[in-house]
Amino acid sequence: MSWLLLLAIFEWSIRVVMVVVILRRNLAPVTALAWLVLIFLVPILGLIIYLLIGVSYLGKRRAKYHREIVGSARSEDRMALMQAHTVRPEMGPEQQTMIVHAERISGNPIVSGNYIELIADSEELYRRMVYDIDASNHHVHLMYYIVRLDRIGHMVTDALKRAASRGVTCRMLVDAAGSRDMLRKGIAGQLRASGIQLHAMLPAAPWRRKLARIDLRNHRKVVVIDGRIAYAGSHNMVEEDYGHRRAGKWVDLSGRFTGPVANQFQMLFLDDWQFETEEHLDSEQLFPSLQPAGEIAAQVVPTGPSHEGESFRRVLLAALYTAQRKIIVTTPYLVPDEPTMLALSMAADRGVEVLLIVPRRSDHPLVAAAGRSYFDKLIDSGVKIFQYHGGMLHAKTITVDDAFALLGSANIDIRSFYLNFELNVLLYGPQITHELRFAQQQYLSHSCHVDLVQWRHRPAIKRYAENAAALLSPLL
Repeated sequence: MSWLLLLAIFEWSIRVVMVVVILRRNLAPVTALAWLVLIFLVPILGLIIYLLIGVSYLGKRRAKYHREIVGSARSEDRMALMQAHTVRPEMGPEQQTMIVHAERISGNPIVSGNYIELIADSEELYRRMVYDIDASNHHVHLMYYIVRLDRIGHMVTDALKRAASRGVTCRMLVDAAGSRDMLRKGIAGQLRASGIQLHAMLPAAPWRRKLARIDLRNHRKVVVIDGRIAYAGSHNMVEEDYGHRRAGKWVDLSGRFTGPVANQFQMLFLDDWQFETEEHLDSEQLFPSLQPAGEIAAQVVPTGPSHEGESFRRVLLAALYTAQRKIIVTTPYLVPDEPTMLALSMAADRGVEVLLIVPRRSDHPLVAAAGRSYFDKLIDSGVKIFQYHGGMLHAKTITVDDAFALLGSANIDIRSFYLNFELNVLLYGPQITHELRFAQQQYLSHSCHVDLVQWRHRPAIKRYAENAAALLSPLL
């Protein structure tokens, strides 16, 4: 029997077996079809890719462990810290609907008495952070997807070293894939030697079988200082050019939070710390009594793959369906699924002004090409799309009417919907919504509107390439 015949038998065996495997999983039809197309075209490569990234959830044991951690974190003692500031203010129906959805997804109530300072400039953000770290007296908690020991990274880690030297406990979580360069170069050992407790999140080695899918990532960016100050948003700990100029300067937006909502950021960090280290931390000094610092009501909404209900897509759809007048969304990666496409189109159908702002140039050409394939349908349904030309727009923001806003780490793509651990903050009321919309208006002022007629006259080769990329969108 020739080796060609053996190869053919092997490939057809893969196809037959994988049809059964994929159909048993009851996937969304478009996702199942994408996997079947890939496996039928290149069965061996398709099987390898499926084994690596084909399962969109944590392994059963790890998922159960994560759910147990989150459940125990919502203990009576911890939740009692927020009860004095838990509010059900007089708000419009869209706000009330969003509050209920977010609380069911996250377990976190809406809390009042917060102050949020929005910071776009990376230099300013990390100067403020270093100042706060230098003023810390008990603990500093950092969690980032990307940490690079460039000038920005050294600014922060030098501040951590100074804090550790004076007895402040410094804990640091970094994603194993996003921060792999820092972890591989021995710098992690130097940081640990200086007293910083550093751990990698979701190690990505293929032989680590605690994970059922090796590309599940922790995409969150959060800092908590003495349990009183928190930072969260889209900034990674890296210089604005991310070490290259392929897509231009990265444009981000984060917030500095004070007030009772800091407790919710702290609970999130401690959950992830225990998930990676199996160390349970719970002391009064981690949760100090927090007095009102402002007048903003806020709600931390973490999502991730440990439970299907904890989906960022649920948060996004709730926001889109509650809008009555205007929605502005900024996202660096736009690869919507069918429910998201429908929600955007339905919002435009009922007279809501829907504006999407995406970067003109992206650091992920395949993802960008897949996203552009959706422009035609979205624009035709009444959605206005703008391409930002001032750099790589990386800010992830949503404003809905004058009611509420979202700021965080999640993109409008399949990864953020189902695969990544993400963190978004819901901010309620016209004051903060207007502040965030002002930032969005700055993005609009450096963007070009995508005209449907001109878009349909782009070169045919681009249309074919984009439509081909879209076939892989359920897998991106």
